[in-house]
Amino acid sequence: MKKRIIALLFVVITLIGCNSIQQGLSSTYNLINCEYNYKSITGLSISGMNLSNGLSLTSIPKVTSILNGSASSIPLDFVLNLDVKNPNQSAAIMNGLQYIISIDDIQFTTGALNQTLNISAGQTQTLPLTIGVDLASLMKNNSKDAVTEIAKNFLGIGSKKSNVKLQLKPTFNVGNVPVTSPVYIPVSFTFGGGK
Repeated sequence: MKKRIIALLFVVITLIGCNSIQQGLSSTYNLINCEYNYKSITGLSISGMNLSNGLSLTSIPKVTSILNGSASSIPLDFVLNLDVKNPNQSAAIMNGLQYIISIDDIQFTTGALNQTLNISAGQTQTLPLTIGVDLASLMKNNSKDAVTEIAKNFLGIGSKKSNVKLQLKPTFNVGNVPVTSPVYIPVSFTFGGGK
């Protein structure tokens, strides 16, 4: 699928004469051709407890109690940082992004980022996705044990690795017109499980 999109963009780039449109399509082609890799999770908090610096001995029982309890809301907030490497000969530019995150076959969350990312040729930049999800809601619609294991992986105390499937749908400018990609760019990685 990705190869078809790249081939179609290449044909359109070569056929269109307008420089601003060509530049927009070229940066889009470059964006689709970038390498997306998991970098880190920062700004982690659960039910208002700041866990950015990891779990302490005193916070482990509190977190375990929250996850095993019957709270009607368990907010989990964090920033998912992706490294985006541009292997192309010119810049890769996006002006926004829609995303879907699935973890262990559970649709975890969807969202949008309204930020420009301009990655020069041969460079790597971090793409930060700010995520907020209510674990209690996920537990109602999915296996509580599965959601709890995912949460434990975020906290660094999980016993099994989690498989993450991230789908990115960038928005880019062609001329001065914002255009959203018709397809998602897939990104996959694993985390947790005692690393």
